[in-house]
Amino acid sequence: MHMAHDFLATSPFDLRDLHHFHALAESGSFTVAARNVGLTQSSLTRAIQGMEQRLGISLFERTTRRVTLTEAGLYLKQHSRRLVGDVDAVLKRIREEFTEARREVKVGISRSVTLAHLPGLFAASQRHQPEVFTRVYHQDSAAILEALDQRELDLGILCPPRRLHPSLEITHQFQDVFALIAARDAVAPPATANSRTWRSWLTHQRWLMLDPRTNTGRAMRSWLHEQNLEIEPAMELDSFDVVIQLVATGMGIGLVPRRSLAAFARRQAVQRLTWKPRFTRELAVLARKERKRAAHVQGFVDHILF
Repeated sequence: MHMAHDFLATSPFDLRDLHHFHALAESGSFTVAARNVGLTQSSLTRAIQGMEQRLGISLFERTTRRVTLTEAGLYLKQHSRRLVGDVDAVLKRIREEFTEARREVKVGISRSVTLAHLPGLFAASQRHQPEVFTRVYHQDSAAILEALDQRELDLGILCPPRRLHPSLEITHQFQDVFALIAARDAVAPPATANSRTWRSWLTHQRWLMLDPRTNTGRAMRSWLHEQNLEIEPAMELDSFDVVIQLVATGMGIGLVPRRSLAAFARRQAVQRLTWKPRFTRELAVLARKERKRAAHVQGFVDHILF
């Protein structure tokens, strides 16, 4: 039985209109959105106005400074983003598999993943399929998870949430062990878990810690609490590589992935303090569940060396 889609039959907008709508919704500026989609500002304005007229509703509130979504516009944005991502992914797959178009893998990497982790992610794939272009996005974990679900990324490397979205799966996972570091000239007492002197020293240091809004930042604070240590950080950052740089200059102490120290050129400027038990986290490679991935994306996955 054929079901007529009466509303779509009136052609209120097409995919290009929807693309223009999302560009404006994301940027909040006709000037920026027009530049991003390759139109003049007047052409984009006419396209959005035509879309609103055909729908019979306003999608944007215009002021002299900014363009914001109406309630209807917000609803359309939330419920059509995946549609745009699905269509874009299908067209991309067709171009890559049935034409001579350059194949591409889009990878989102959490800001808490350090420089030392990157060779294991990219090196083998680059050797085995050098013709494949890799586009890397440095984002927070929440943005990566959303982009994966919306088909805007092929893969994500991050500290996974406790509950994974049903559309996603883990292809690789490994344990990242952390070390406590201080400046080379810092004088610390012997590290004994139940030593009053050691614990007092820890609580009186300037701690450089990851942003608590990140999965790793929250897990680290929970672990410190389990050690009966209430730490008030002196500084919060979103990069362990930056934490190491600042520790090396004597600005405080911090817990960082042991692997991250391998990529630090001035390793002699920091010292690792022996402290048991150790804080660890899980890092994972996430992908959408698919019956069959594009060959070059699967090739990238197969050559990850965690």
